[in-house]
Amino acid sequence: MLFLGVLFGFFLLVAIAERQDEDLSSFVTLPEVRALKFNVTHFDREREQPGYLFVAPYGQIDPEEPSKKYMQYQVGPYIFDTDGELIWAGSPVTDNRNAFDFKANWNIDGDPHLSFILQHEYESDSDRGGGVIMDSDYEVEHEVLVVNDLDAFNMHEFNILDGGKTALACTYRSQLIRLDDFDRPDEESWVVTGGFVELDIETSEVLFEWDSFDKLSIRESVKFLETDGVAGEPGWDYVHINAVDKNSAGDYIISMRFTNTLYLISGQNGEIIWRLGGAQTDFEQDFTFSKQHDAKFVESNSTHHTISIMNNASDESENEEELSSALFVELDTTVSPMTARVVKRINRPDGQLTRLRGNVQQLPNDNVFIGWSEQGYISEHSSDGEILMSAQFASTRYSSYRSYKFDWIGRPATPPDLVASVYGASEQEMITVIHVSWNGATDIAKWDFYARSYEGGSDVFIGSTSKTSFETMYIAEGFMDWVTAKAIDEQGNVLGSSAMHRSDIPDWELVGFNGLSSEPTPDDPEILQTVREKLDSGQYGDLHDESITDEDRKAAIYSATKEVAESVYKTYGMIQVVQNIAIGTLAIFSVGGVLAGLWFYIRRRKMRSYEHVPSDEVPNDEANKHE
Repeated sequence: MLFLGVLFGFFLLVAIAERQDEDLSSFVTLPEVRALKFNVTHFDREREQPGYLFVAPYGQIDPEEPSKKYMQYQVGPYIFDTDGELIWAGSPVTDNRNAFDFKANWNIDGDPHLSFILQHEYESDSDRGGGVIMDSDYEVEHEVLVVNDLDAFNMHEFNILDGGKTALACTYRSQLIRLDDFDRPDEESWVVTGGFVELDIETSEVLFEWDSFDKLSIRESVKFLETDGVAGEPGWDYVHINAVDKNSAGDYIISMRFTNTLYLISGQNGEIIWRLGGAQTDFEQDFTFSKQHDAKFVESNSTHHTISIMNNASDESENEEELSSALFVELDTTVSPMTARVVKRINRPDGQLTRLRGNVQQLPNDNVFIGWSEQGYISEHSSDGEILMSAQFASTRYSSYRSYKFDWIGRPATPPDLVASVYGASEQEMITVIHVSWNGATDIAKWDFYARSYEGGSDVFIGSTSKTSFETMYIAEGFMDWVTAKAIDEQGNVLGSSAMHRSDIPDWELVGFNGLSSEPTPDDPEILQTVREKLDSGQYGDLHDESITDEDRKAAIYSATKEVAESVYKTYGMIQVVQNIAIGTLAIFSVGGVLAGLWFYIRRRKMRSYEHVPSDEVPNDEANKHE
């Protein structure tokens, strides 16, 4: 039948489009977005921490020239569920600019918020980037901007402290230093110093600032060596700060990648309280780490600290160990010498090295979530290190600097997006394909669909289908117009409604439309509903009687539809389209053929009028570094 041909052709086009970019998703309702696909493997789903995946894919670490940006949105902040289904595409918000340290925050006012670093624009003096905080409706609540002499808001850290009043960020500065520590007092060289600031979220005011310039000797660096020559601006990236956190005592822990050291900095005077790791460690330790990232307090008091670290053990040019790992280290500062011991080590599951980036997250149920960065590779482990889940981008072109897992409740301020399109070359074979999505909504259980006979008419329920992916497709038989959809949660509550959408129609002459008029007339959903109810009640007789011929059944259905249509359209003053409505009604029962569909319905009494088908991190490319 022609109907099946139309349907087959439609799905063939969808399949061809999918094959063109197997690592990216396309959406009818959000044509401007090409979201990365996430491949997820569950090893023990029951033991995973419930939540959503927070990633910020990027293709290259530096801002792209405007002329080289992708036409469709791909990079920026994204939320996925634990099956890899898209929940929120934030790339339109960032306009394909890189985002870093994207996560959910429950420590601001008890309600969920989002935060991320929006990278500075390409060669822009006016837009230096900043820290962005959003409500659960995906509207920007705060922008923490650069208000001092820095060229840009640094990409490594936007750490909102409990209470949501202040946040921590890393700083990089090009500064000229004398090489006294290299016993070369007559020489000077430019270096990139590393530091951090604590910022007021409301005003962006700097409340506390620390810098390595007068605190850390160049001799602590493993990247700027005594045998190296002097450098021009911006200079040697000699410490490379990449993380900062604060404990309840008001002291700060920082990670300096190019000294292989963590430092505890006094919140009172900025002095270094202790060093962990590196050539000048203050601890007796039975382990090593190097080129580390994301040092954070897990617990901290006046005598003991537990910290988590991404031990990269490598960079682009060298490695100190054979694989990277997540470390949990317990520090005892009451003994002399102070001690540091590993209480938990989780090796990278694939046995590889994370040479750049990465993070470690302690989850509420004591599971550990790890972002290994390259290609968005992530893993979740039980408290004893057993792997429970792993995932990575289908694309090899993108990475995520850090990745997280959080509980999240999304309540978009914008309405759902809906697109409806009509297909068919005759009245008997019309279908209406409806696509609907709601970017960022988390609690949708199903979609209910409605249509009208004319713009000012009443909404008529035409069907429902479960939400199984970011974008849901529903196929209604017949020519439905003035279509809307409502998002329904598990309790049956309406979460939101789309705007009314008039169905898109093809060029009828071009598609070879063959009907009683030059183009089809939309079906009236009220008429179709009324006829269906009368058929169900047996008002038109026992049409499943085998003695009735197919032609008689067809005539009976046509007569029933015409009877109702006439009464309704007298009210509308639109009797001239009764015949189109009647033919449209016949199409309701036309899956695999008008008469076969009708017979299936009458015999089973179950057929419905509508069915559903179910890249890297040095802050400046010109900075001198060892390869």
